[in-house]
Amino acid sequence: MHIPDGLLSVPVWAGLSLVSAPAVAAAARRAQQQTEACRVPLLGMTGAFVFAAQMVSFPVGGGTSAHLVGGVLLALTLGPAAAVVVMTAILFVQALVFQDGGLLALGANVFNMALAGVAAGYLPCAIWGAGRWRAGAILVGGMLSVGVSGVLALAELTLSGVRIPATLLGVSAALFLINGVLEGVITLALLRGVKRIDAGLLTRTTAQSGAGWTVIGLLAVLVALAAALFASQAPDILESLTEKTGVASRARALLWSPLADYQTWWLGGSWISKLAAGLVGLVLIYLACLGIGKLSARFRSR
Repeated sequence: MHIPDGLLSVPVWAGLSLVSAPAVAAAARRAQQQTEACRVPLLGMTGAFVFAAQMVSFPVGGGTSAHLVGGVLLALTLGPAAAVVVMTAILFVQALVFQDGGLLALGANVFNMALAGVAAGYLPCAIWGAGRWRAGAILVGGMLSVGVSGVLALAELTLSGVRIPATLLGVSAALFLINGVLEGVITLALLRGVKRIDAGLLTRTTAQSGAGWTVIGLLAVLVALAAALFASQAPDILESLTEKTGVASRARALLWSPLADYQTWWLGGSWISKLAAGLVGLVLIYLACLGIGKLSARFRSR
């Protein structure tokens, strides 16, 4: 779902960048007020886990694949404001280090997945998620999060002059819907799993939760390993769409990276190469989110 550089017109990516930057800044200020210093490590752990989960692609039909986006999971774990900040950090590292999504298109990707996606996914949970409808709210939230992000990406490509036949547009929308259903199911399963492992993990202090957060870190490493061994090699929904519309050749990377496409160039294209790149990504995401959290906590204490 990450839009690369070269596909969006200047007015589209520049306009969305102008919208996304102050919106993320506002979310950061909100997260700064709500995030206690003792919970800062949770930002890094959950950010690393979502990054790893996004590496695990699974087939959704039509020769395409999809992956967990993680907006609802982050919102229910950290709160919506912190989720926006963490998702933005993930998208930035993915674009800069792994060439997954463009640097110029970063504002569009942030708008789609970190802002609109998190908001749309969190809304049902905020309305119906406190009682017996919680499971249904999470499922609907997953569908809305991915659905809204996907539809926005399609709209932005259309506004940028990419001609998408109506049939292909409908197929892509249907695949995003399937991805959204799976997003909700996976998110619900993960949250229930965390509750079974440690029901108070998301509410306790650092000292009390050290063991539980270590479990999240180990799970992130295991998910990265699963991505290296079992992830689908089929293009994702957006990549498949650009190939079928003939605009894939326009996609480009502005900067060279030794970890492009989640591979280490010195290890070739083996699963070990992908695992090594994934582990580097886990560390970078963890440090980025941890740094943001500590900086926010420091400003909050003044």
